[in-house]
Amino acid sequence: MPNVVVVGAQWGDEGKGKIVDIYASQANAVVRFQGGNNAGHTLVVEGEKIALHLIPSGILHEGTTCCIGNGVVVDPGVLLGEIAGLREKGKWPGDQALKLSASAHLILPCHKALDAAREGAAGKNKIGTTGRGIGPCYEDKASRRGVRASDLLYPEVLAEKIRTLLDERNALLAHLGAPTMDADAVIAEVAAHAEQLRPYICDVSTLIHERMEAGDNILFEGAQGTLLDIDHGTYPFVTSSNTVAGFAAPGAGVGPGDLHAVVGVTKAYTTRVGEGPFPTELFDAVGEHLGKQGAEFGTTTGRPRRCGWIDLVALQTCRRLNGLTGLAVTKLDVLRGLDEVSCCTAYELDGEIIRHVPSRAEDLARVKPIYETLPGWSEDISGVRAMADLPENARKLIGFIEVHVGCPVVLVSVGPGREATLELQNPFAG
Repeated sequence: MPNVVVVGAQWGDEGKGKIVDIYASQANAVVRFQGGNNAGHTLVVEGEKIALHLIPSGILHEGTTCCIGNGVVVDPGVLLGEIAGLREKGKWPGDQALKLSASAHLILPCHKALDAAREGAAGKNKIGTTGRGIGPCYEDKASRRGVRASDLLYPEVLAEKIRTLLDERNALLAHLGAPTMDADAVIAEVAAHAEQLRPYICDVSTLIHERMEAGDNILFEGAQGTLLDIDHGTYPFVTSSNTVAGFAAPGAGVGPGDLHAVVGVTKAYTTRVGEGPFPTELFDAVGEHLGKQGAEFGTTTGRPRRCGWIDLVALQTCRRLNGLTGLAVTKLDVLRGLDEVSCCTAYELDGEIIRHVPSRAEDLARVKPIYETLPGWSEDISGVRAMADLPENARKLIGFIEVHVGCPVVLVSVGPGREATLELQNPFAG
């Protein structure tokens, strides 16, 4: 059966949670493969908003197994808090629905303290991290001194690893003028989570392969967006993991040949949270319209998102980097009421016309966006459920995106709820 990867095709916050939630109804397992609780996916089910940061968005579908892969970094307290929150809302499907990779690395209190201390010391040169300790945790993973979920099962090993790690991390915290951490207190805090997380820990890679051999559909859920990829994003204003679709393979423990379709999620405009260049950013009444009508506040940080016109150059770059087989366009309804809708179709850099995102953030900050303008529409489209019923100008915009990105639009979202969706092609159909 086909397996599908869903990734963000902009700078994150594209509405991936809703798309994963929709596709999860056709999947037997949903696997998160990178990032940490610096990601936030908001679902709207029967009018109720549910925010998830670590647990895959498929958790609301009965009978779906949700896996946190080895490529994810996990804050134990945050994960347990999400589980408790779903229980309180009556949305928890049971402990059997969640699996945590034994190889996933754990975010410790020292990682969060170091993240905050570095941002504070950077001043105007800060990256704009969420302060969740994601980067420092990935650093320890790469240097082979990290603490993994499997260590929670062995108290003596856990304590020794934390003490060894804190010897160095405390020295760095002191250098940055931040308070150091008591090893015994950190060990006690992490150990308190161990027994609660024990039932979820398993070999996720083996589980996925068993499910694939049984003929199950697998949905791989990305976090953040392509342009925040540590290698291919607008460095250094990026996240600390690979966000592109190809990382679903090592991040979950499958082979590249096990990934059959890739759906990139994009808004009908563009947003960005945090620092970094943003060529199509708007500082006028249109930007205010997009922010207000789109309720553009970060799910994880609560920070207002920067808003701008859709960037088709960025989407072309994302198509190439991910091997996109389809695009899901979200928040088309937010454009209602605009007389005109502009689309960035190229950049001008040093007198040259380019159609790719420069690898250097400094160069991206210097590009001049080149726009083509399409007519807008005034009709309310939130109740539309068929492409033919969209206003002509809304259909023209979707067609324009397809042509310039070189990728078919397979889904259009016209509102926050599950039902406010036009599914044009099914990626699980092969």
